[in-house]
Amino acid sequence: MKWWRLRSRPTQEATTNESPTMPPITLTGDFIKDLTLIKEEIGHNSDVNFREICLGDENVRVAIIFIDGLSDTEVVNSHIISDIIRATPHEDLRNYILTKGISICEIKEIVELKKLTSGILFGSVGLLVEGVNGAFLLGEAITKTRSIDEPASEALVRGPRVGFIENLSDNTALLRRHGKDQNLSLISYEIGERSKKEVVLAYMTEIVNEELLQEVKTRIEKIKIDDIPGSGYIEQLIEDNFLSPFPQVQNTERPDRVMSALMEGRVAILIDGSPFALIVPVTFHMLLQSPEDYYERWIAGSLIRVLRYFSSFVSLFAPSLYIAFISFHQGLIPTKLTFSIAATREGVPFPPLIEALFMEIAIEVLREAGLRLPKPIGQSLGIVGGLVIGEAAVQAGIVSPIMVIVVAVTAISSFTLPQYNVGIALRMLRFIGMLFASVFGLYGVVLFVLLLCSHLVKLKSFGVPYVSPAVPYSPKDWKDLIIRLPISMLKKRPGFLHPKDSIREK
Repeated sequence: MKWWRLRSRPTQEATTNESPTMPPITLTGDFIKDLTLIKEEIGHNSDVNFREICLGDENVRVAIIFIDGLSDTEVVNSHIISDIIRATPHEDLRNYILTKGISICEIKEIVELKKLTSGILFGSVGLLVEGVNGAFLLGEAITKTRSIDEPASEALVRGPRVGFIENLSDNTALLRRHGKDQNLSLISYEIGERSKKEVVLAYMTEIVNEELLQEVKTRIEKIKIDDIPGSGYIEQLIEDNFLSPFPQVQNTERPDRVMSALMEGRVAILIDGSPFALIVPVTFHMLLQSPEDYYERWIAGSLIRVLRYFSSFVSLFAPSLYIAFISFHQGLIPTKLTFSIAATREGVPFPPLIEALFMEIAIEVLREAGLRLPKPIGQSLGIVGGLVIGEAAVQAGIVSPIMVIVVAVTAISSFTLPQYNVGIALRMLRFIGMLFASVFGLYGVVLFVLLLCSHLVKLKSFGVPYVSPAVPYSPKDWKDLIIRLPISMLKKRPGFLHPKDSIREK
């Protein structure tokens, strides 16, 4: 079995035997009885409207059921009521509604009561006609969405100013317009045992690896949960290792990033009601890349990417190295710098670990407070709070000025990471590294690095090694790793994804 062969994620099987389900309740064909059944099922809801009218002199009764706010009242008035009252009672009303009478794109004939009431509660208009067996569902729910704008979490200097929104149909349309490739396939699923949520799987038919695609389908189909409020639920339910601090699924609001991933042979997951699409499989290096790396020339893009790698290193290890040098290895610091640091630490009552923990926790609290407050207030709080707390702590002799500089550089470096969830992972690991450094010094930092590397090497995302193409070693894919070579040299798709068509540029 090859190293990249995918394995299904084990899931917990239900141990209880399900009771046999009752047969579904069907509509009887009697207008009064059917209308009574519908009212007993959903009539207690205050937003359900029942409108009864009669056709012609023969008083053929018709009931129209719809939801305030979900069903378009203009469509009900102009295309349903006005069309149905033009029907003559002696003609075949079923044929009139299905073929020529109602000017609505989507008309479904329903026999089961549960399907009818569910459709009405989801925004369709129910139509019950005397003398016609069953009922009809007309149209779909109206959706009020925000305009398509640039995503706030992934702003670029140069690139498309388009981002996903909460409407799934608009998001799939953005993918279609962005790609214009007939090989783009979209598969729809309904997830949720109680509250149904539509989920769409996107991939390129002639590129994606079939085993990868089947693995994603299997994990999606195994999701059994009452409700999926957002894409974060699916991300947590399909990831390989829930104990790892590193994200194994990438989330993005940018259609161009999703389309680029599909062109490499990856799979995207879009969820109705969420502007964030999920991309699988993901590697650690992919999380440190930005779409802007490719929109700029290769030299500028490579330098920015190298800076991003350096910033992630500083964000993770700067406080740990400070603690190790100050507490254990003062002899490794230049003499003049040692005297300078010793002078600034004179009078500080706490050891370096407590000093660093105090400042790091204060920065994290300020960062979280700035995110939750309105933007103008949040930005002011972050700047003013950091200055005031840092200056006050130094004046009170609680921390040293060099500690304030280290924490400030660490915080600024963490802002360069393009993915928010990667920043969270590094922030959590930063505290663990500080504890290792406070106990063992530089040896503790090295031990922490070894443990971290061993975890990353063993971690996989949908069967793909997390640190590919570094481990396993694949020099052919290093053209787009830390240094991005010119696009004219990126002629092949990533080999570790094993796409059907490996050639990107003929």
